[in-house]
Amino acid sequence: MNVQHRQLASGARAPAARTRLPIIDCDIHPMLKSPRDLRKYITPAWQDHFDAYGLRMNVPFVDSSPYPKATPALSRLDAWPPSGGPPGSDLEFMQQQLLDPMNVQYGILHILAVSGMAQRNVQFGSAVCAALNNWQYEEWTQRDKRLKGSINVQGEEPDAAVAEIERWAGSTDFVQVAMSGRAIEPLGRKRYWPVFEAAVRHNLPIGIHLSGENGHAASGAGWPSFYAEHHHVSSMAHRALVTSLVLEGVFEAFPALKFVLVEGGFGWVPGWTWRMDKQWARMRDEVPHLKRPPSEYIKQNLWFTSQPVEEPENPEDLRQVIDWIGWDRLLIATDYPHWDFDDPELAFRIRMTDAEKRKIFHDNAKNLYGLT
Repeated sequence: MNVQHRQLASGARAPAARTRLPIIDCDIHPMLKSPRDLRKYITPAWQDHFDAYGLRMNVPFVDSSPYPKATPALSRLDAWPPSGGPPGSDLEFMQQQLLDPMNVQYGILHILAVSGMAQRNVQFGSAVCAALNNWQYEEWTQRDKRLKGSINVQGEEPDAAVAEIERWAGSTDFVQVAMSGRAIEPLGRKRYWPVFEAAVRHNLPIGIHLSGENGHAASGAGWPSFYAEHHHVSSMAHRALVTSLVLEGVFEAFPALKFVLVEGGFGWVPGWTWRMDKQWARMRDEVPHLKRPPSEYIKQNLWFTSQPVEEPENPEDLRQVIDWIGWDRLLIATDYPHWDFDDPELAFRIRMTDAEKRKIFHDNAKNLYGLT
């Protein structure tokens, strides 16, 4: 726990506007005080279903995710609001602990506690997504204009997902579409393309947080034994996602489509891309719909959040990684209120020019999301 965490845990207030440069935090997690609080935002047609069956994820367990990170609430020890409720559930406390002291100009919300796309009942999942969007709007983005929501959609039901995008498109409260990175099928498959088309039509990026459940093990080798193992292999989902999107031809079909990969790291991108380019050169006859090497689509259509930042023994090795990915492709993210929170002042161990810092901490997100 760093000094800032200890100060807050002991009750001391963080100094105002510690971070001189205004930042756009691209990964903040709001939390329901209780799953029951979602009921009033669910359409009447689905409230009886919610009362009778509750939220049931597509996992082998009834009331929990398949690994222990959810206890206690994924979060920093100092993030529990004095008012009660779980971390991330109190807007005023979030303002005091994150938005004000970190000089957050805008914060992009990602909901993890409840997933509509992970519901066993697909149609009910669409209702849950709509309810989560209503909740974001009423409880967060309308109460603090610095906060911007993500339009949660049930990608397994594309027609409903498109309708939900249409419902919020044009609202300044929402700046991207949110889908699970662990869908029932690889996300590059054409069954998901109507969602991509709607996102492009409304100039909305698609944010894929490293989360979601599809009923399968996170590891391609089976269920992990330990949390440390699960935490490591979970980022493999983003590698598989990138491979599917590129090789299935999503970015050839939708050249203006923007994908934001959240909380999956980025140090893996160059090596993974080099391998894709090499294999494409040898097997391109199988994917004639790709007109360019995979690396060109990756550099054109993908953005990555900083958290978790890779920390090589030689910090300057990180500069080489960013040089390859592009300084215009990284977005700062704190992951508040989770235990692996990144303080913006401490996240990068390399020296950056003012222009480089401004890109990552502010301008890249401003341009990507069309913020003013």
